[in-house]
Amino acid sequence: MNDSRGAAAAPASMAYAWTVVAILMVAYVFSFIDRQILNLLVGPIRRDLGISDTQMSLLMGFSFAIFYSLLGIPLGRLADSRSRRGLITAGIVFWSLMTALCGSARSYLQLFLYRIGVGVGEAALSPAAYSLIADYFPPQRRATAISVYSAGIYLGSGIAFLLGGLVIHYVSAQGEVVLPLVGSTRPWQVVFYILGAAGLVFSLAFLLVREPPRQGTHAVVPLGEVIAYLWRHRRAVLCHNLGFAMIAFCSYGAAAWIPSFYIRTYGWNAGQVGIVYGLVVMVFGTAGIVWGGRLTDRWVQQGRGDAALRVGLWSCAVCVAGSWAYLLMPTAELALLAMVPAVFALGMPFGAAPAAIQEIVPPRMRGQASAIYLFIVNLVGLGIGPTAVALVTDYVFHDDAALRWSLLIVGSVACAAAAALLWAGLRPYRAALDQLRTEA
Repeated sequence: MNDSRGAAAAPASMAYAWTVVAILMVAYVFSFIDRQILNLLVGPIRRDLGISDTQMSLLMGFSFAIFYSLLGIPLGRLADSRSRRGLITAGIVFWSLMTALCGSARSYLQLFLYRIGVGVGEAALSPAAYSLIADYFPPQRRATAISVYSAGIYLGSGIAFLLGGLVIHYVSAQGEVVLPLVGSTRPWQVVFYILGAAGLVFSLAFLLVREPPRQGTHAVVPLGEVIAYLWRHRRAVLCHNLGFAMIAFCSYGAAAWIPSFYIRTYGWNAGQVGIVYGLVVMVFGTAGIVWGGRLTDRWVQQGRGDAALRVGLWSCAVCVAGSWAYLLMPTAELALLAMVPAVFALGMPFGAAPAAIQEIVPPRMRGQASAIYLFIVNLVGLGIGPTAVALVTDYVFHDDAALRWSLLIVGSVACAAAAALLWAGLRPYRAALDQLRTEA
């Protein structure tokens, strides 16, 4: 259904706009819980399915990311022309069903296919969400609004670890659980059933969301025209997209394996890691992403059009220093304290980066341009990041206990590449922004 009729009824008040952001953020929280919960379940899933770190990394990253990335582009096109609320609701229902099915998996192939399904459903969310927020907020508030939405990354990841740890701790104490219609169920499978059911219930919240009026023309822009526009500004777009993709590479690689790092290096169990690491991610990752958005908006108001890229550069510098600190600590407690700056810094760019894309493309192209950005960021970051760490562990060190060195090597290289790309993109990004403002 075309959303032009819903647009007329959409209220313009800031209070309602922030309500929509809150609902979208909770949807993002659910998506990241479903996406990241595997990171805490490495041990039991490897044991039950008889798989290696590299195979496990494909479940955490590639299986999800490949279809999440590819389908984001056609779904972004739909977000530019159809009901964004309906698109998001359908996505939540689908990925929740696929999450529940992950709990029924009895083989590696089944779990791999269900993880693909989760990625397919989640691909509907962010392009439509970015487009909705950009239509609700003026340019000087967009980075903050998108950062609040993007806080779902760290809230969702933190809750995945926290609640996952609590559930694992409780269910593991009970042993195998017998569920109606399902039968004997492992603790890790129970986690998936709970998450799938919760997502289906939450999808009803989108009955409260109405479409805002679209800015600019309502005509659907062909994908070829979007690509041609981005190609004209290719230095700005590529440095932006690839630079933030390398930060995502570092972030997803670390998030996938830090729980296992604590288990293998310091002897913690999954329940301990989930509760403690989940709190760190939820508090400091969320603070970082919101602070990064606020800082970006402040710098934009001061006339620094390339503010988002500069926030990314600061993130790289702090993250490298923080990673060397926490990964080499002699105790788990000291490692947690030293990890706080790195978690905060990694969160900083992930609201600013998608907001920056909204600023250098015409309004009618935002959904598709956002989908292309997400395609690159997720294919590189989520699709390759976790596997890169696993490959170094399995084929360079040949030792599960060497995980800290794999994390250190992969993270340092990724952050150095990100900093080089973002630095190279500062001037082209300012030029693209100035040209679009002149044409408007």
